[in-house]
Amino acid sequence: MLSLVAHGRKMDLNLPRVMGVVNCTDDSFYEGSRSLEKTKLEEKIYEMHSQGADIIDIGGRSSRPGSRHLDDQEELDRVAHSIEFVKAKFPEQWCSIDTTSAVVAEFALSKGVEIVNDISAGSMDARLWSIVAQWKVPYVCMHMQGTPDTMQIDPRYFDVVEEIASFFKTKISLLHAAGIEQVILDPGFGFGKTIAHNYQLMQGLSSFQQLNCPILVGVSRKSMIYKLLEISPEQALNGTTVLHTYALVQGARLLRVHDVGEAKEVVRLIQAITA
Repeated sequence: MLSLVAHGRKMDLNLPRVMGVVNCTDDSFYEGSRSLEKTKLEEKIYEMHSQGADIIDIGGRSSRPGSRHLDDQEELDRVAHSIEFVKAKFPEQWCSIDTTSAVVAEFALSKGVEIVNDISAGSMDARLWSIVAQWKVPYVCMHMQGTPDTMQIDPRYFDVVEEIASFFKTKISLLHAAGIEQVILDPGFGFGKTIAHNYQLMQGLSSFQQLNCPILVGVSRKSMIYKLLEISPEQALNGTTVLHTYALVQGARLLRVHDVGEAKEVVRLIQAITA
């Protein structure tokens, strides 16, 4: 699948795409990405759009370990303004909704959002897949061992790459059976993985290409970078750029990032090398 289709519009994936993160939260791990203030969220959206974000990913619930659980209405209240703002100001801008909730996804899709990004791979809301199938939009299926509350409590794998590949094969079959044809695979860096698991996963990333689905990589400013380098998330942009470069060489088609301009530069440079 070298393109995505939603609401009658197409996005070509022969060119890798950059997904900018807008966190309508007060507790996401990276301070520079989060806010509950409408003005600051609007400024972030303007900035990402002006820097050429191919997709703006809007989410209302932090998935870091120990984050507070929100009910559907509170999550919806957090994301509604940003969704409506971006679609009013930049109607051609592709957006994704980062949610595990069918209620939130249905609202977002009704407002023109093109992609559903689900960290739970359908395990947290049984109705979500039917909503995605109904709207015939792309769906990001992410691997996570456990839940956000438990995922970093002693995660273990015999072979992290092989086990996640098996997980994806099963999910792809189930998603297709549920009527979802456009599946994007996110290996879930940092979600139920140790630092060692994350780098084993990065090393084996190219093997997921055999599943014939676009690969999304979300490593921006994560602990696999800042803990290894003994720095803070605020200092982890350079490390992020290094991993983005490696991920694109290994076949990633989408990068989920906090820093759109820098990620777009990586894409341009890799395209110049491989053209």
